[in-house]
Parts: sequence; C-alpha cells; structure tokens
Amino acid sequence: MASTSGSTRPSALIGWRVLALVYDLWPVVAMWMVASLVFTVGYTLSGHASRENIAPFSALQWGLWLVCWLITGAYALLSWRRGGQTLGMRPWRLKVVAADGVSAPGLRALMLRFAVGTASLLLAGSGFWWAWVDRERLTWHDRASGTRMVRLAKR
Repeated sequence: MASTSGSTRPSALIGWRVLALVYDLWPVVAMWMVASLVFTVGYTLSGHASRENIAPFSALQWGLWLVCWLITGAYALLSWRRGGQTLGMRPWRLKVVAADGVSAPGLRALMLRFAVGTASLLLAGSGFWWAWVDRERLTWHDRASGTRMVRLAKR
C-alpha cells in the first residue's frame, strides 16, 4: 500500500511499528505497576505477610496477568478509536485505518486486531516479522482484522 504522500514505498515499515511498540511500552508499564500495586495491597490486606510472595501459577497471579492484558487492550482500543493512534504511533506518524486506507475501523475490527497482535507477539513476534515477506507489507493482525497501518505525510 502506498503512503498517503504519493510515495511508492510501503507506508508503515516494520521498523516504525517496532519503534511505536517500544514507545508505547512505557505508559503501559506504568499502568501495569498501578495494577500490581492494587493486587499486592489486596494480597497483604487479605491476611498474608507483606514479604510473602504470591504463589507461582496461582489464580491471583493469572488474574494479575489477565488484568494487565485487559489494561493494555483498553489503552490500545481507546487510542485507536479516538484518533487511530496510540502515544507511540504519533511521533512516527503511524495511524490505524480500515482496509480502504482512509476510514476509521470499527470496534470489532480493532478488538480482533489487538487479539491477533497479542498472539503475534507471543509467537516471538512472527506476525510482525511477516510484514517483511508480505507483498503489501501487512502483518497478521492487519490481515485478520481488515485494518492497515499507514504512515501519515509530514505537515
């Protein structure tokens, strides 16, 4: 897909996507830390010693992982719905759009994009690296959700 500035090169190269992910990691980690604090305080208030570790693979630990995943999803979905961009996508001028390259995608498409993107990351990022061999430079979550990431022209 050509960029919106009339260039013939792909609009959202994998490098730009990785930079946006790294940038987005920081606000998400801050939200995870708040969630972890709430879980830790709750664990301590439920009668456990303040220095007692949460048992590995316990329901509480899986619950924390689920809450962190939901926080990340809420951050991404709200950002994409509000303007097609997360905080990390703005400096690199990236935007999520529908398959037509112009209109905003629906909530269902964005939820599917997040779910498949999560699976892509869990499989060592293979869904992202797929963009290197794809003719249109699309990732697995682009294809599955019918969305595209485009690079906006400089103002």
